[in-house]
Amino acid sequence: MKVTGTVQHQAWRDKVLPPVEQVRPGLWSFPVPLPDNPLRYVLVYGLELPDGIALVDAGWDTAEAWDALCGGLRTAGYEVTDVRAVLVTHLHPDHYGLAGRIREASGAWVALHPADAGLLRERYRDFEGLISSIGAQMRTHGVPEEEIGPLADASRAILPLVRHTDPELLLEDGEQVPLPGWRLRTVWTPGHSPGHVCFLDTDRRLLLSGDHVLPRITPAIAVHPQQRHNPLADFFDSLDKVRGLDVEEVLPAHEYRFAGLADRVTALAAHHTTRLDEIALLVIAAGDEGATAWDLARRLTWSRPWEQIRPFMRRTAMLETLAHLVMLAAQDRVQAPEGAPGAPVRWRTMRRSPAPAS
Repeated sequence: MKVTGTVQHQAWRDKVLPPVEQVRPGLWSFPVPLPDNPLRYVLVYGLELPDGIALVDAGWDTAEAWDALCGGLRTAGYEVTDVRAVLVTHLHPDHYGLAGRIREASGAWVALHPADAGLLRERYRDFEGLISSIGAQMRTHGVPEEEIGPLADASRAILPLVRHTDPELLLEDGEQVPLPGWRLRTVWTPGHSPGHVCFLDTDRRLLLSGDHVLPRITPAIAVHPQQRHNPLADFFDSLDKVRGLDVEEVLPAHEYRFAGLADRVTALAAHHTTRLDEIALLVIAAGDEGATAWDLARRLTWSRPWEQIRPFMRRTAMLETLAHLVMLAAQDRVQAPEGAPGAPVRWRTMRRSPAPAS
């Protein structure tokens, strides 16, 4: 992999916001800040149109993000009222959150994959049921009672970051996006979310990868009440799907642009394969008693000590661990036998029957 967004890369290292950049003729990168978040910013892309500009992703709905987006548009010679479309790679608030406000200001249409579009109302409008489901999931997988409430309620903190709007256009896998002057193909890449998509620019040989392929970190792949059954298996399949695309440069939603898509895909797959093996060994070490997903998450190595991880990220860590356990179960490497009613699920290594004597 080779870093191509060298100015973005230096800004990342310096822990500052990168500048607005014209990536190609007619294609802009607008960094939109994510305050108090380790990702620091989302890269919103602007695609010039004959009568305005289209955006890929939007940022979350804060005054700081709105000002940065409007300022970036002005640098490119546009006002927010010139936005004609917002293509959302997935439903997470740092990508979808400002779409509603942009639509209110400009009349732009909003596009999303149907698998994510169908989850918006439950996640951002009628959310009490979802928060209750998350609490039940926490209890099922061994979170202590005193932590269940804070972990489940952590979702409430992101609700003000989203201005809900329903998409007018649902983009299916392989569908061409109706933008004049652009040949942009939708590539459905479930894993990070059920309806995550990338956009392939076949003329310019660019992949706008959203959170699917990032240059430095792996996206969170987590079991969630709104997720598909085996999101990590989906993610592996989605990595294979983009591995062979004819792409000169990748434009991710975070960090910086890069070349060498196949190399980065291989590294991401290797990371999760290593994590699968690490978790399988922890399950073996747990013996006949087994271990809950919460137990295992606490024993894994993370980027900082467990005690320093905030509640929302602890929840993510546990649900990422659970995603690996679900895939290990699909590979017949671990199992979660049914226990006593109401007892947390405990994962154990798969016992294999001895081969019959010859």
